Amino acid sequence: MAEIERESMDYDVVIVGAGPAGLSAAIRLKQLDESLEVVVLEKGSEVGAHILSGAVLDPCGLDALIPDWKEKGAPLNTPVTEDNFYMLGEAGQLRIPNMLMPPLMNNHGNYIVSMGNVCRWMAEQAEGMGVEIFPGMACSELIYDENGALKGVVAGEFGKEADGSQGPAYEPGMVLNGKYVFLAEGVRGSLSKMAIENYDLDAKSDVQKYGLGMKEIWEIDPEKHKPGTVTHTMGWPLGSNAGGGSFIYHLENNQVYVGFVVHLNYENPHVFPYMEFQRFKHHPMVAELLKGGKRVAYGARAISEGGWQSIPQVAFPGGALLGCSAGLVNVPRIKGNHNAMLSGKAAAEAAYEAIQEGRSGDTLEAYETALRTGPIAKDLKPVRNVKPLWSKRGLLASLTVGGFDMWTNNLTGLSVLGTMKHGKTDAESTRMAKVFEPIDYPKPDGVLSFDRLTNVSFAMTNHEESQPPHLQVKDQSTAVLDNFNKFGGPSARYCPAGVYEYVQEEGAGCRFVVNFQNCVHCKTCDIKEPGGNITWAVPQGGDGPNYPNM
Repeated sequence: MAEIERESMDYDVVIVGAGPAGLSAAIRLKQLDESLEVVVLEKGSEVGAHILSGAVLDPCGLDALIPDWKEKGAPLNTPVTEDNFYMLGEAGQLRIPNMLMPPLMNNHGNYIVSMGNVCRWMAEQAEGMGVEIFPGMACSELIYDENGALKGVVAGEFGKEADGSQGPAYEPGMVLNGKYVFLAEGVRGSLSKMAIENYDLDAKSDVQKYGLGMKEIWEIDPEKHKPGTVTHTMGWPLGSNAGGGSFIYHLENNQVYVGFVVHLNYENPHVFPYMEFQRFKHHPMVAELLKGGKRVAYGARAISEGGWQSIPQVAFPGGALLGCSAGLVNVPRIKGNHNAMLSGKAAAEAAYEAIQEGRSGDTLEAYETALRTGPIAKDLKPVRNVKPLWSKRGLLASLTVGGFDMWTNNLTGLSVLGTMKHGKTDAESTRMAKVFEPIDYPKPDGVLSFDRLTNVSFAMTNHEESQPPHLQVKDQSTAVLDNFNKFGGPSARYCPAGVYEYVQEEGAGCRFVVNFQNCVHCKTCDIKEPGGNITWAVPQGGDGPNYPNM
């Protein structure tokens, strides 16, 4: 096959991803030198279209980047006024006193936000400073120079047929070269995976761990609405089947964010995370809040949960990993956006200094140092043992021993536990289906709980059907024979969008069906599938969910 000829454009810094990390980097670069040529490439149809987060935002990242964000109209409109922590049982709840929680768990001073809208506002600030932002431009390849350094990306390839051949409207895309390339794709980014593998960036870090976060926006009865109220729960309905918990955040306009997180290291392949979320809403406390309301949006995404010990090397020849591409989420706080912003700022400052010195294509050691010694380290190191404790010893140990460890870190800066290891990947954690009894989930009632396909319509996701599937199954026989016969076909349950089906056909056995059009880009399949048999890659630019204010 003849090599594809592509036009190219040169910049000082190329940034992949218009999330909080990428936009923070772009803004900081322009603050330091307005003459720098900076481009941000976003796969969503618009900035914010693929952004989904809780979100209670710690404004420390924004304070450091744009100190006058209030005067500039940043959409942080709902300060937290009340913090609640509950342990749920099937019929009731027990409130955990706030005084028992380490100070880092306190949300006062934080804001309930739509990160999609925060990113839209940040994009306006960046464009006002001269940053070029191109939405609908999925980046599908990394480009290296003759010395093996990352020098650019391929963006905007369109018009391939389902079999991968070039269709009549084929557009080869462009190569965008930079003195440095920042990968800020969010969790489990496809280019970030390539870079981590190519440069062996995770050679000295622990395995990364993940959770699946699902979220609905509800409009509720105004009499029940309490703007600024933040509620987190643990316990029912997950029990011993999986780790995780919920969040309920009251924002403005009589709306609440209702979310549910399931840790993806669960062993029982019969676990159905989406149905656990739907069942949760039938708890008396939650059902009473939502009674008379209506769900107006739905979405899902994976969450990096490995924390401090799972952060790979973030700087490499010609490039850097930012935000969730590096895994900077504080698990007990359920927050990562502030660290994403701080990482973008730090990477920008390192690149600026390098460019001022006439450098390009080298490793930004200053960024690596800043991340591992600065405010991100101070946020993540004290909580590094909460996740492995939860994974290995369960919820009670996480609350008691993990809570004690956070307190000692807070008071002395030291951990009595050192740094615990995570052990297996989430895919390796899945055990044989025959070891467990199937789980009988209640049928959704269409009022509080909904079937997956109905809910996916509220994500407004869309993919051009004639393109090659962006969900790549390495071996169909493995998907059917191994993962169905041994593990009960877990992809039919772990996917929160109903992408995967095992269809029994008379006389032909079982067939594995991939409905990639339903995909909401959560990337759970890339994480949880036994044997790593499914790879998530970018579809055509602009395809995927279209979240309005997630």
